[in-house]
Amino acid sequence: MTSLHGLKVVDLSRVLGGPFCTQLLADHGATVIKVEPPQGDETRAWGPPFEGDMSSYFMGVNRNKLGMALDLAQPRGRDVLLDLLADADVLVENFKPGTMEKWGLGFEQCLSEKFPRLIHCRVSGFGATGPLGAMPGYDAVVQAMSGLMSVNGERDAPPLRMGAPVIDIVTGMNAVIGILLALHVREKSGRAQFVEATLYDSGVSLMHPHLPNYYLSGRSAGRSGNAHPNICPYDLFPTATSPVFLAVGNDGQFAKFSEIVGAPLLAVDKRFQTNAQRLAHSGALREEIERLLAHLDGPTLAENLMRAGVPCGAVANAAAVAEHPHTLHREMIVKIADYVGTGSPVKLSSTGPQYRLAPPFFAQHAQQILESLGYDAPTIADMFSTGVVPVALKGAA
Repeated sequence: MTSLHGLKVVDLSRVLGGPFCTQLLADHGATVIKVEPPQGDETRAWGPPFEGDMSSYFMGVNRNKLGMALDLAQPRGRDVLLDLLADADVLVENFKPGTMEKWGLGFEQCLSEKFPRLIHCRVSGFGATGPLGAMPGYDAVVQAMSGLMSVNGERDAPPLRMGAPVIDIVTGMNAVIGILLALHVREKSGRAQFVEATLYDSGVSLMHPHLPNYYLSGRSAGRSGNAHPNICPYDLFPTATSPVFLAVGNDGQFAKFSEIVGAPLLAVDKRFQTNAQRLAHSGALREEIERLLAHLDGPTLAENLMRAGVPCGAVANAAAVAEHPHTLHREMIVKIADYVGTGSPVKLSSTGPQYRLAPPFFAQHAQQILESLGYDAPTIADMFSTGVVPVALKGAA
């Protein structure tokens, strides 16, 4: 049993935010039909490494989905889409705002009247209206525009893009939240609604505590490297081996830290007794901590501190994360035949995620999906031959 068993999702999205959203829905039981354009989701080519026609990037966000392609530039392709939507609960797309309307398939102009229970979720860069409405958006661009890059990087270095596409991923999560909220309202009202998740809104929402600090102080934060603008010590520190990130959230944790590293008097030093005092003397405190950790093994120190209730972690690379016993315990590594992927971060006690299908090869399930819609063999053959329903990428492996 899964939480979303019986939910049908038509996924027209590409790249990351939308596919991440629909994979999360699929992991929790929704039937997701991924409909790609004739040239395929562009992330199929974002490699190496590759598995057939799929890059690892594509594979990371497209499991548990049935795959087909449609040429929506052709009226007949749009007719097939309408047939797919006839019994669907959710449509997810990330076309440039206005594209669905250009095809006569906008929520207000068509879908809400034709399919009153169909939730239409759009993932976009900036939304359809406003000064930046309908502008194209990519994660790194919005990292710059939302302020995230302004606070990321070393103090005296240029702004820095975060090493993971955090805005895309959070936008996908926000899309899931919006869809689930809309489903809840539909249970009461019987009608669906339009759900919008944008990279810009998601990026701005991630600017905590920097925007709240600005609201209160009127000053924009600069870059502080790994240090925190409001908490101290909250920073990366070198050790004799691996660097560790120390995150001391209160005075009690600081006292425990001081004791474990063999310097109990540090906690009663008048410069370091409270968080505000530690922030005011952060330079001096950093010198003390670096001196105390210089001869210690990073992973061992981190484990000792964590077991004492002081948050601290040694820096790990991708290989170490994939092999960590806790990663395996939390079932964050998924295997389906030869496919290996990252598990769902959302767990439930009775209706947790299930992993059923490896990511689809291009148009892998086209025949199956068309047959389920009631099309006969000659009609399906004609759709294939005319390219309304593409069946293979040119030059695909």
